[in-house]
Amino acid sequence: MLRIGAVTLETPLLLAPIAGHCDLAFRILCREQGGVGIAYTDLLNCHALLRGTPRSMELASTNGLDQPCGMQLYGNWTDPLPEAAIWAIEHGARVIDINMGCPVDKVAKRNGGSLLLCQPFDTVKLAERIVQAVERHSNGRVPVTAKIRLGWDPEHFVGPQLARDLERAGIAAVTVHGRFTCQLFSGEADWNRIGEVVASVERVPVIGNGDITEPQHARERMRQTGCSGVMIGRGALRTPWLFRQAWHEIRTGEPLVEPSFNEKCRVILRHLALLDRYVPAAQAVDCMRKRISWYGKTMGHIKPLKEAVRVADSTQTMRQAIQAWIQPDREAVPRAGFRTPEAAF
Repeated sequence: MLRIGAVTLETPLLLAPIAGHCDLAFRILCREQGGVGIAYTDLLNCHALLRGTPRSMELASTNGLDQPCGMQLYGNWTDPLPEAAIWAIEHGARVIDINMGCPVDKVAKRNGGSLLLCQPFDTVKLAERIVQAVERHSNGRVPVTAKIRLGWDPEHFVGPQLARDLERAGIAAVTVHGRFTCQLFSGEADWNRIGEVVASVERVPVIGNGDITEPQHARERMRQTGCSGVMIGRGALRTPWLFRQAWHEIRTGEPLVEPSFNEKCRVILRHLALLDRYVPAAQAVDCMRKRISWYGKTMGHIKPLKEAVRVADSTQTMRQAIQAWIQPDREAVPRAGFRTPEAAF
């Protein structure tokens, strides 16, 4: 288990706030597969949240199936982040996370994200204000965390010092993405430098993030760095069962069987059902048209199925196309490193 302030997570595996993809339906889907300690909302603009814009309300929506829920806020030193954090608490957040690492221009060059890495002193003062507001409002039951990068560029490797200062400001955990802002998502995450951030703090957990795409990666990176947990982002988009597999490996040291073809089809069908429930019809169709290619990367040659989903005009048509590919006699084909299937996924 992983403890963040007053919140205890059942596993040390966190679903990242993946911009544009981490909606309520997907968060619930990942939780249902097992192994998720906490899932985060998409990035939430503090101004839009307080104005109650429809898009922000959609991104921040949560329910009893989505707990514990972390809400990630972004803004800068002049923005109403403390007020937005209070709003988030009142709307279901169990953890408040401050985005200090988003490299996208519209965030990092104007509103926050990695911009906060460039002025560490002001960023720590901002963190203090948010922590104090949240502690007063929640009576200490809601922790404030921060998600950072290593720094803006290799000449400004601020991660260790910033993490240490954030700890002193009352931040309850620090998640570190192992790239510099200038890299965006290119190259490889530098887990050795994540290890330096781990070594820099005294008490708070440090969660590593970056390139966790296979179950064994989580256990390997935790051993390598001493980090308390890992946050999984893009790797979960094609394999929402990754958390279940990674948690099994962390606990047992053994790999868990890869889901069979039929089981993967049923996961996609469940995703469709959740989209039907939580998002407008047109948005649900658009979402699955994009996702089917990612799912397909783990399913072999399914070009006709992917094409059928792409041209479908409703989730019902998509559902029919997927169901037609489920075959009772189809056997699982494990990937390298997995045992022969022994039990249903």
